[in-house]
Amino acid sequence: MTSPRLNAIVKLLETCRYKHDLYTVFGDWCECSAISMSNAVDLVNFEKREVRYLEIARKYDSETMGNFSRILGEVVMALEEKPQDILGMTFHALELHNKARGQFFTPYPICQLMARITAGSAEDVQQAIAKRGFMLAQEPAVGSGAMIIALAEAILEAGFNYQQLLHVTAVDIDPRAVHMAYIQFSLLHIPATVIAGDSLAMRFREEWHTMAHVMGGWSAKLRYARENVGAGAEEGALPIAAPRRAAVVAGGSAAPKEEASSPVIERNGQLRLF
Repeated sequence: MTSPRLNAIVKLLETCRYKHDLYTVFGDWCECSAISMSNAVDLVNFEKREVRYLEIARKYDSETMGNFSRILGEVVMALEEKPQDILGMTFHALELHNKARGQFFTPYPICQLMARITAGSAEDVQQAIAKRGFMLAQEPAVGSGAMIIALAEAILEAGFNYQQLLHVTAVDIDPRAVHMAYIQFSLLHIPATVIAGDSLAMRFREEWHTMAHVMGGWSAKLRYARENVGAGAEEGALPIAAPRRAAVVAGGSAAPKEEASSPVIERNGQLRLF
């Protein structure tokens, strides 16, 4: 059964069907939304991404660009209600997942099952506490980000704050998927670096750092872990924002560039979107 938010998003995108190719419109919306979020925190890539945003915006009239903003508002509200892969569901609801494109995103309930099996019980997570003081997760083919969203949800259900204790490095060869994952990770405040590139060939083109990554100072945390914990520093020595519990999943991470202080607005240990 579809949700009212999903229906609203689909309806707004459908208004563009008779003027533009819907697959292109969806991709352009994803890129514009990702750029808007990135440019709020990533000064290194600001100029080139702003140029790209304006290039896309010139393709559409003011009514369509207004609908782009309305779509983002519906996505924000959907993710405020609960963690979910709202963009993956939108992709399928619009029937953009055809064989010619070669794309199919795993249904979110399956991702939830897999994530809960991986995360285990609260006791399992507690036993996984290790020298880093936080988790690292890697996703070589992130798609819309459903597996990572489900993992964050499973960590939260186990009593841990993923916004403080999880860092994600995610890769996808399709820029559209990179933008989809980046948008959802940003709105759920998941510290992450999302990379456009080929995981098999180990060729990477572009990095997108979420606001949670920047605001949480994850550049310093990851660098400290590589330089000290990995070299045999005392377990638990990594300075992070005083969590109740912490867990570790083996994995590496790209070295990001930006740093900032942590925000203070919280709800049950989790940052609200607003």
